[in-house]
Amino acid sequence: MFEAIHSGILAVSNVLYQPWFVPLLLVVGGLYFTFRCKFMQVRLFKESFKVIMEKPSDENGISSFGALMVSTASRVGTGNIIGVATAICLGGAGAIFWMWVTAFIGGATAFIESTLAQIYKKRDVDGTSYGGPAFYMQTALKQRWLGVIFSVLIILIYAVGYNMLAAFNLQSTFAAFSFYDASVTPKIIGIILAILFGIIVIGGAKRLIKVTGVMVPIMGVIYVAVSILVLILNITNIPAMIAGIFRSAFDFSAIFGGFAGSCIMWGIKRGLYSNEAGMGSAPNAAAKADVSHPVKQGLVQMLSVFIDTLLICSATAFMCLSTMTDPSAYVVDGAADAAGYVQASMGSALGSFGPVFLAVAMSLFAFTTLIGNYSYCEGCLEFIIRRAPKKGELLVFRMIATVLVFVGAIASAGFVWDTADMLQGLIVVVNVPSILILGGTAIKCLNDYTKQRKEGKDPHFIASDIGIKEETDFWK
Repeated sequence: MFEAIHSGILAVSNVLYQPWFVPLLLVVGGLYFTFRCKFMQVRLFKESFKVIMEKPSDENGISSFGALMVSTASRVGTGNIIGVATAICLGGAGAIFWMWVTAFIGGATAFIESTLAQIYKKRDVDGTSYGGPAFYMQTALKQRWLGVIFSVLIILIYAVGYNMLAAFNLQSTFAAFSFYDASVTPKIIGIILAILFGIIVIGGAKRLIKVTGVMVPIMGVIYVAVSILVLILNITNIPAMIAGIFRSAFDFSAIFGGFAGSCIMWGIKRGLYSNEAGMGSAPNAAAKADVSHPVKQGLVQMLSVFIDTLLICSATAFMCLSTMTDPSAYVVDGAADAAGYVQASMGSALGSFGPVFLAVAMSLFAFTTLIGNYSYCEGCLEFIIRRAPKKGELLVFRMIATVLVFVGAIASAGFVWDTADMLQGLIVVVNVPSILILGGTAIKCLNDYTKQRKEGKDPHFIASDIGIKEETDFWK
């Protein structure tokens, strides 16, 4: 039965990742928004840093920085290490270039979906806000059924797909140590991780934000610093490394000889897994931010994509590729030992400290990923059932999510990766067409913001100023 389920997942995934389906949606959507927003990824890059540190007007509100940390906690995780290494092993060094491309154009997509989430966010009983794609699908598109499908997919991909994958990726990094026993160690790690996850989740959303707000910046800075150290130790290899990335990226005979296994496809797949632009996940965090103009949070979420892919994913790629460790040596029967590849790369430069550091880094990455992922799920559950879950219902929901963390740690690599790939493809199919239809509203919002900035104002948004007729809870 398990094999039948896995076969079904693979069949769906193979259709989704045909060049004309999910890849086309992501690339065309990203390019469309990039041109419509007049390359705002470059034009307003400096502006995105300005709005991060703005304080919320309500003491109960969540700041732009707080929302950034929750969304970054989900984006920045095991995908930045294991996902990148998998792309290199199976797609070649050129996959990194295509991850960069998807991140750049994905920045515009992330801006659009997060700005829309801000415009159509709802007011909670305590005065704070909540929302996400389900709400702009319901309010602006007038298609609640689509919002319900989206919400179900969010719960499936984060509580099931990505959290199982994060747990698996974490335990796999311990395989390099002598104490690792494949029949016992994953279960022990799974139990420990599930217990810690359960303790945090029961604390609620405010604790999620406090934990991720502290851990994400520290974790990211230390990881990038160590990656730079490895790069410096292999500085003579940098020219060959850069040449290898671009040579592989534009080897079109290899690319079109087998597109499904090409560097472009792996760049798109693992780029999406890492930065999530177009999936509609980060807008759930973006909607919680207390800002004076929706564009401010859109810019913050654009920056989050860049932090994830252009900074942290690149750190992993450069660290591994600069050591000239052969990634093909870590591919067996079409499957990649990504953790082994990263550990070997780090070990060649840092000795025995490398695998130890990776295990610690992965523990922090995986933990913050689990927390950030789960933070999206409860709001989607409320949307589906049209009310706040009762305490008993919420406890059951949280317990199931906790058990799935353990299941992920003991599952097979093929199952967790293929499940995550399928679910992320499905959610793109629901979200990207929606924001393509509604994108004009976000672009009008952007024009309103830039107009007020040119007038020397701190932009404040009124929905009617750009012709929004739907009722909004905040922008009157």
